[in-house]
Amino acid sequence: MERSKIQRLYDACNATFSKGELPTLEEIQWLQNLLDPMEAIDVGIDEFSDERSPFVCRRTLNPVGCRNLICAHGISQITYVHIYECDDFSIGVFCYPAGGTLPLHDHPRMTVLSKVLYGSVYIKAYDWVKCWDSNGKIGGLGGMVLDGVYQAPCETSVLFPASGGNIHSFTALTPCAILDVLSPPYSEEFGRPSTYYSDIPIPFFPGYALLEEKELPDDLVVISAPYLGPELAVDLDFC
Repeated sequence: MERSKIQRLYDACNATFSKGELPTLEEIQWLQNLLDPMEAIDVGIDEFSDERSPFVCRRTLNPVGCRNLICAHGISQITYVHIYECDDFSIGVFCYPAGGTLPLHDHPRMTVLSKVLYGSVYIKAYDWVKCWDSNGKIGGLGGMVLDGVYQAPCETSVLFPASGGNIHSFTALTPCAILDVLSPPYSEEFGRPSTYYSDIPIPFFPGYALLEEKELPDDLVVISAPYLGPELAVDLDFC
């Protein structure tokens, strides 16, 4: 029986990230090639249904073998669909209603692959040029890496621990979903918290901004939704 796309992605992530060392460029390209053709249906999301509730799309048998689907147009808040997580990597989907915003945030010592599954999203991203710790808060000079719109279908983007736009924000221009692979995942315990930032453009220094750590925004609400895609066969040695 042919493996599902999400199963092939999981298997490749397991082989790439469980070694305890940074992935090679060849391995990153392998993961990109697996992510590029993925669509919302491959992770149990129906991007076309006009149902207004996110969890009422019913299929007795859909193309990926799951019985129910999340209805994209029924999503009214930023929603995270957890697919898999272990110490080495995580796989999940952020679903956004139009106008939903995830503020500037970083990915400490992490490699991240992101694939827009449907819709259109504005992405702004920086890398540190120079950073410092001031009274327990992180700040510094950021160089802009990306300031533009991603619209599905598009290629998978990659950020690295020190390059590729490690500090980024998302604003949904239409309802959209982004499939993320993070390695390693966020972890307060292991010194990989998610830190949020404000950016202050420098008028006389185009393409650069002052970045300042800020508190988690009070109006940022992310809810969870069950994963309804194809079942994963997980390697129990790495759970």
